[in-house]
Amino acid sequence: MGEDTKKFRRRAEARPDEVLDAALAVFVEKGFAAAKVDEVARAAGVSKGLVYLYFPSKEALLEGIVKRALAPVADHAVEGLAHFDGDPREAITMLLTILCRQLSDPAKLAVPKLVLSEVVRFPELAAMYRREVLDKVRPALEGMVARGVANGQLRPIDPEMAVRSIIGPLMAHIAMSELFDIRPDDGLAMERLLKSHLDILFYGMSEARP
Repeated sequence: MGEDTKKFRRRAEARPDEVLDAALAVFVEKGFAAAKVDEVARAAGVSKGLVYLYFPSKEALLEGIVKRALAPVADHAVEGLAHFDGDPREAITMLLTILCRQLSDPAKLAVPKLVLSEVVRFPELAAMYRREVLDKVRPALEGMVARGVANGQLRPIDPEMAVRSIIGPLMAHIAMSELFDIRPDDGLAMERLLKSHLDILFYGMSEARP
């Protein structure tokens, strides 16, 4: 069997992950609306029919990209938060540190950037992101904050509002930097963001309450 035949057969048997890798690259370059399945197939080195065998539509490709990238991270975070019984601030610091490290990698940043840019045009993507990520992580974080309040480790704060304050700045930072191109002088600067976010989150902006 010739090398060309072997190469073709290997590419024809490409796994779904390879198709998703190609789709992510095409969607980031072209934008989801302008991208075509033919371009995804070409980038993956497979036929268009094989792409459709794994993913029946372009929307299914997008859902597959988001599920693969974010759902395992959410599941891991939920498991860790559910069994954490120490200082809630330590867990919050660890969680945000992991997220910031992920977002410092351009390849991993591409997925939340894609979600934020396409979510308004595709409500089903918002529903899937909420189901696979937010509806898992929010209750786990809220439960941990509530336990911290109950045992006196945290002030009597509203757990639901606290979780919005924990997660919200990361999403806002990505939107400002990647969608509106409003960036700090040193680029995305996730380490700088993390340090500032934790400082304000844990200690506030005022020297003391009036």
